Parts: sequence; C-alpha cells; structure tokens
Amino acid sequence: MSNANHILRPGKRSIKSPETPIAYVADSTTSLKTSSENPSAARHNQILNCFAAVPRGAEELAGAELAALGIGDAKPGKGGVAFRTDLAGLYRTNLWLRTASRVLVQLAQFPCSSPAELYAGVHEIAWQELITPEMTLAVDCSLRDSTLTHSGFVALKTKDAIVDRIRESCGRRPNVDTTAPDVRINVHLHKNIGTISLDSSGDSLDRRGYRLERNEAPLRETLAAAVIALTGWDGSTPLADPMCGSGTIPVEAALMAAHIPPGLHRVFGFQRWLDFDNSLWKSICAEAEEGIRQVPVGLITGYDLDNRALLLAGRNTTKAGLEGQIHFFHAALQDFQPESDTGVIILNPPYGKRLGEEDDLRELYCQIGDVMKKRCRGWTGYVLTGNLELAKYIGLKASRRYVLFNGAIECRLLKYDLY
Repeated sequence: MSNANHILRPGKRSIKSPETPIAYVADSTTSLKTSSENPSAARHNQILNCFAAVPRGAEELAGAELAALGIGDAKPGKGGVAFRTDLAGLYRTNLWLRTASRVLVQLAQFPCSSPAELYAGVHEIAWQELITPEMTLAVDCSLRDSTLTHSGFVALKTKDAIVDRIRESCGRRPNVDTTAPDVRINVHLHKNIGTISLDSSGDSLDRRGYRLERNEAPLRETLAAAVIALTGWDGSTPLADPMCGSGTIPVEAALMAAHIPPGLHRVFGFQRWLDFDNSLWKSICAEAEEGIRQVPVGLITGYDLDNRALLLAGRNTTKAGLEGQIHFFHAALQDFQPESDTGVIILNPPYGKRLGEEDDLRELYCQIGDVMKKRCRGWTGYVLTGNLELAKYIGLKASRRYVLFNGAIECRLLKYDLY
C-alpha cells in the first residue's frame, strides 16, 4: 500500500466513549507532535481526503455547493467531486449538500490487479482502530476498467481482509449487516487501482427523511435539487410545478428558500463512528437552525390531478418542517394558470420507457407546450425528460439543454424562454 501521501492515525479508546479517535487517511502535513499534545484539537484540524458522489451531470453544481461551504479546492470529475476538509467540514458537507448522494473519506489507495493484492492492501489498514468486534459492517463495491470484474467477489474479499485483521488484533470478528451497519466501507477499483473509503453518509443523501412514501416513479431528491440549481432560481421569484406528484421539486425548492439543510431530519453514518463528536455536531446543527426562515406565502406552488399524490405531497411537506409554506392545488395540466407575471416553471413528465407508452404521452407533451406558450408568458419554463423524441412535441425551441442522469437514464433539462 502506498503511504506516500497519507498518514493512518490509530485511535486508542473503547467504543463506549464518543470521543474515541478514528483512523483516517489524512494529509501528510498533519503534525503527530500536535496530536500527542492535544489529541482533540489535532483530530478536529486533521485534513481528510474526501469524495462526494453525485448524479452524473451535477458535478459542477456540487463543486459550487462545496465552495459555498468554504471548501475552495474542490475538484469536480466524472461522477463526483474530490475535496479536502476537516472533521467539522465533513459534518457540514453531509448536512448541507443538496446534489450529492454520499460523502466518502479515503483510507488507502494501492495497486490492485489480483485477489491477493486486494486482500493485502485492505488487510494492511488498521481496521481494529476503526471497528470493534461489537460493531457491524457492510462493504459496497464499484468497478471500472479493472482486471477484477465481479463486484460481489471484490466486496467479499474486502470483507474477509477486514474481519481477519480485526480477529487477529481482538480475538473476535465483527458481523456483517447490509441493512443498517455501524460502519459502511466503500471499495472502488479503477484501472487496477484500489481505493478504500469510509462512507460517512450511511444511507444515500437523497433520503432526506421527509418523503414518507414513494409514488410509482419518484424523482430523487438530489436530482430535483440539481434541476432547481440549474434553473438559477434564488427564491426571489415564484416557482411552480404543474405536475408535482408527491411534491419533491416544490419541497426541495422550499428547503433552499427556507435555508433548511437537506440533512436536518436524518441520521448519518459518521454518527456511529468511534470518534463521533456529538458536541461538534450539535453546534453545527444549532448554527444551521439559527438561519432558517419562513417561505413567503405563494412563492412555491404545486399542482396535480392525482389526489393521492397531493396527499403525499402535503405529508412530505409537513415532515420536512414546511407545513403551510407550500401551496398545493388539485388541477389538470391544461388548467394550470400562474398567478404572477414572472417566475420559474419546472416539469418532470413521464418518459414513456415502457412499450406503447410513448404514443400515449405525445398528447401530454403537446399540452405542456400549449400551456407554456399560451399561459406562461414572462416566465421561464424547464422540462426534465429522458425522451427527446417526445420532447419534440412540446413545439417550442429550447434556449439551453443540460445533460443530467436519472439513474441510468440520460436526460435533458430543456430551458424555454416564454415571451
């Protein structure tokens, strides 16, 4: 394993203490002398190498979010953003990032072209300082352009190396819990280079905690946030979603307008780590809560013909702490009528991926164009679709096209200037 750029610093206390240090891969400039003199301060100041995974197409948006949090050296790349921060920054990124799906903390990186190299590289990490036999773990794996091609095998081999190292040091091994582990480990192989990281987020960051139920074709919260960010909407003009479904776009917009962190109503993986600093975390959350404000009446509205979807939208709004701050209306698309002269309209219509659905959706896309053209003059319209053939039936010329991915589906966010 290459240690040229990193220092693995082990902890020394039992799992019972919330102040127990965890072993991180830190920047090599971290002072070990300072660590021995003031372990708590050193841990807080330690620079961590991190990676925020984001939906493809939203990398630059996540980089801008990190910059807004005071992280200036973020480097967007394919599928995410690399950055460096301290423990407080790690907590803040999980709390505040709207477009990221998870935040990883790198432990080690090493050549990995065989099962033996994988096992040796993982086994060299001092896992006994990260995970006790009483804790549970899970391993996630992603592979690209590497000799090892079976993700299940790589995950299993990684798990074996981890538990073997812990058993050798402690006499017992931890158990695996794929549902709710205390520590989630990420192994990433790319061109025969293995990167081992701790997943500080736990559940994916799109699971904000406010969506109680998911309708048939939900839009991920992270993608909804990316769409809103690409529109440039800043809360100074109205925002409307004429096909709001269970309300994901209006709720995400309201969270932005109210300055509510998207992670305020959930728990994170780092809260189960040995070195979790509850005092630091509470202070960060308290600071965030001081900045929350009310969303002005009428700023954000949602419309849908489905009564059940509107019921879910109302419940989700309440769960998000936004009760009474978003107005929902029972209305068909063709009856949508904005109540002000300017604003932003966002629609996420069905894509018609199943056989025969495309024919049924042509009329819907025609209606979208008619409504925007006839009733929304002065507004700016945005349509997120994974079907460019159907988008032609909107009948308007898009002034801009943004590429985003809804899972594996390549989509376009189409901008329409409505005069």
